[in-house]
Amino acid sequence: MSKINYYTEEGLNRLKAELNDLKTKGRTAIAHQIAEARDKGDLSENAEYDAAKDAQGLHELKISKLEEVVANARLLDESSIDTSIVSVLSHVKIKNKKTGAEVTYTLVSEEEADLKQFRISVGSPIGKGLLGKKVGETAEITVPAGKIEFEVLEISR
Repeated sequence: MSKINYYTEEGLNRLKAELNDLKTKGRTAIAHQIAEARDKGDLSENAEYDAAKDAQGLHELKISKLEEVVANARLLDESSIDTSIVSVLSHVKIKNKKTGAEVTYTLVSEEEADLKQFRISVGSPIGKGLLGKKVGETAEITVPAGKIEFEVLEISR
């Protein structure tokens, strides 16, 4: 059974564009490599041909996996997000109780996570620990550096 992931419209469109690119430009490039290698002579001793065929297999596997991800993707309507609890696509302002540092994260699917943009995966330790919390609640989260307590200060969309 495949895993269902939730995406923003932008994230889902990016996945579909990548899949389309792999199916068109990617397949064309691999076919061109195979044709070039085939023109070099005897296929039984042609390392370039073998490498191109291997690359083709890996490329098709990547396409297959991405097709599965897109087929199991669900589009989230950001306007219907419940801001009373932390959920996917919530913007969550949290405070580290030990250091007092405050940061705002957006919880997204694994494929859309980007720490530089403060977008963390719901599958990450912090994301899992925050899911379902309400404003004022404390989340004790185990991260590689140990246990950290975060207080949920604000939830928005």
